[in-house]
This record gives sequence, structure tokens and C-alpha cells, in this order.
Amino acid sequence: KLLTRSEVSRLLELLPDEPEHQLASIIGKMAESQTDLLRKMEINVAEAEKRTGKNTVNMQETYTVYLIETRAVEAVTEGGLPPAPDSLWRRYSEFELLRTYLLVTYPYIVVPPLPEKRAEFVWHKLSADNLDPDFVERRRVGLENFLLRVASHPVLSSDKIFFFFLTEVPLKQYSDELNTVISQLLRVRARVADRLYGVYKVHGNYGRVFSEWSAIENEMGDGLQSAGHHMDTYAASIDDILEEEEHYADQLKEYLFYTDAVRSVCRKHDLIQYELEMVAQDLASKKQQKEELSTGTVRIFSLKGMTSKLFGQESPEQKESRLAALEQSIQEGEAAVKDKVSECQDFVRAAWDDVERFKEQKDRDLREALISYAIMQISMCKKGIQVWSNAKECFNKM
Repeated sequence: KLLTRSEVSRLLELLPDEPEHQLASIIGKMAESQTDLLRKMEINVAEAEKRTGKNTVNMQETYTVYLIETRAVEAVTEGGLPPAPDSLWRRYSEFELLRTYLLVTYPYIVVPPLPEKRAEFVWHKLSADNLDPDFVERRRVGLENFLLRVASHPVLSSDKIFFFFLTEVPLKQYSDELNTVISQLLRVRARVADRLYGVYKVHGNYGRVFSEWSAIENEMGDGLQSAGHHMDTYAASIDDILEEEEHYADQLKEYLFYTDAVRSVCRKHDLIQYELEMVAQDLASKKQQKEELSTGTVRIFSLKGMTSKLFGQESPEQKESRLAALEQSIQEGEAAVKDKVSECQDFVRAAWDDVERFKEQKDRDLREALISYAIMQISMCKKGIQVWSNAKECFNKM
């Protein structure tokens, strides 16, 4: 059992008569069994939530997501409140993908199992519904145990993909959120540009008024005329400013459109994962058929089973022929699953490398664009100050 700080406190309460040195020895041995990852991070699956959405083939479906929470151990101070944990939601299929990756990447390691995907070996008081609250809760506990088992393994705990599974927001969610924030940024910039355009153009009224005023003044005329000229120049400068701003807006729009490309990668991954699940389900069905044919026990209703009851059992030759055909199908199915797993794994590796490259490019480009935009705004403000400074000099000379 891997203990958190709160669990150690509860243990102290439950065992008040335990000699201090013996209890310290017990906890010390537990700590020695922890990997570096568990020494640095607390991991738990906090809750489950039912959601509805469209799947890979654009069909509406109801599914369950699980909230993974991680917290740095160093951040938990004695006597103080622990900080809010980092959290993200994962579907059961994502846990399956992680385990498939571990199986393929570390074929020499006994990879911890996942809790059952569908309720099996249930008695009559238990529901076989995958969305039943009791089943979902048992699966939540099982998924947390799976993560802790992997995190406590001396080799698996150091895997980069496993660490990213715990800490990185899923790529599709990241692309959706990036799309949202860039869209909001572009909308804000458009509103600011509209108002700024109006403010600058209104300064043209200063130029018109000062020019009209200069016509009726003798001593003040030249100063008012010059100030009006500066106001006209200021009002006209907004066109060039906003044209330059469009360049930075186009850079943001590029990454707004990039999010569609990221989503396309996610859809391709979902499709490969869906195909893998279909192939795996077909293989499981073939194995079940073989088991039923071999033992004569039918676990679920089938048209073949009903036909056998109506027209009699198959002859031994027919049975052997069907068993041979099923064995051939099973071998082909196992090969298909292996190919799909390999395809999925190759896709994940290639996609991950390119996504990391994309993120580095995005960070660099957007950082430079935002810095340049800020510099442009500072320059614009300085020009405004210069215009009014010039106007002040004109007024001083009147």
C-alpha cells in the first residue's frame, strides 16, 4: 500500500499504542518501495462524470470520463492547506490506449491490468450496465489502482508518455481551448481597433476647429493653424497603424486555423483507435464462439444455438470443421490486432513528435508576435504624446 500524508496521519490515529520506532520502520519500508515519481507526486482518480457527445463515426453516445488529480509532494507543507491539484479528464479508452502502448513498448514487463470494461461475473443484484453508478465507482477505484501500480513500477514509472498521460491536457482539448482563446483575442482586438479608429478620426475635428479658429485670430492664428495641422496628421495616422495591426492579427489567425489541423490529427487517432477496438471485439467474439463450441455451453443467445436445439446437434465432422475455421479466424484476428496495435503505436509516436515540434514553433511565433504588437502599441502611444507635445509648443508660441 502506497501511503499519502493524510493516510499516514490516519494510520497514527488507528495505531496509538504502536511503538514509535516500529511505526517509523514500517513507514520507512513503504517509502523505500516508492519510485521517484511517487516520491514527487501524489496521484488519484478523484471522481467520474457521465457525458454525452459524438464519437469517431459521428454518432451520439453516452460515456464516462474520470478526473485524474496530481499534486507535487513538495507543495504539501506541514500544518498548512495543500494547494489545489492539477487535474484533467480521461476516458476509459484513453487508459486502454496507454496500457496498449506500455504492452508494445515493454514486452518483457508484466504490465498491470485495467479494471473490466464491461461488467462480468455479476450476480442478480448487480447491474451489468456500464453506466451504473456502482460499476462506475468500482471502475474508478480500479483505474486509480492501475495508475498507482504503473507509478510504483521501477521502469514504467519513468516512461515519458505515462508522465504526460498524468499531466498533459489531451491534445483535442488543448486544440479546442487554444481555438477559443485565440478567437477571443481576435474579437477583443477588433473591438479595440474599432474604438481606436473612432478616437483617432475624432481628432480630425480638432484640426478643423483650430483651422477655423485661426482664421479669426491675428496673434494666435499661426499657432492654432500649426496645432490643427498636427491634429490632422494624428487623425490620418490611424490608417497605417491599423494596417500594421492586421499583420499581427493574421499571425494569430494562422494559429487559429492550425487548431483545425491539430483536430484532424486527433480524429485520425480516434479512427485508428476505433478500428483497433472493433478488431479486438471481433477477436474476442471469435474466441467466445470457439469456447462455446468446444464446451457445448452457450453464454449468450445466438441464432446458431437456437438452430441446434430445433434441428439437432452438429455431427463431429461439422464441429471439427467449424472449430478449424474459427481457429483460422482467431489467428487472422490476432494478426489483425497486432497490426492495428503497431499502426496505432507508430501513429502516436510520429504524431507526438510532430505535436511537440508544433508547440515549440507556436510558442516561438506567438511570443514574437505578441512582443512586436506590444512594441507597436508603445510606439503608437509615443507618437500620440509627440503630437500633443508639438501642439503644446504651438500654443506656447501664440
